Amino acid sequence: MDKLKRIVVIVVMVFISYYVNAQSVAVKPDIMRSNGKIFVVMTVIVIIMTGFFIYLISVDRKLSKLEKK
Repeated sequence: MDKLKRIVVIVVMVFISYYVNAQSVAVKPDIMRSNGKIFVVMTVIVIIMTGFFIYLISVDRKLSKLEKK
């Protein structure tokens, strides 16, 4: 479980660093907002991250069962 916490913290830190760097990019986000594509991008990111966390939790549970044996 300790490894899972470390992985989650690392992933969160990476996304925070990308978010902070994205603030200084010269691309205008209004273009994506005006076309409604920003919602599609955010939905895809949320789906991918949810799947990733579900996968990590399932792997952690399987490892815990193996360790108990």
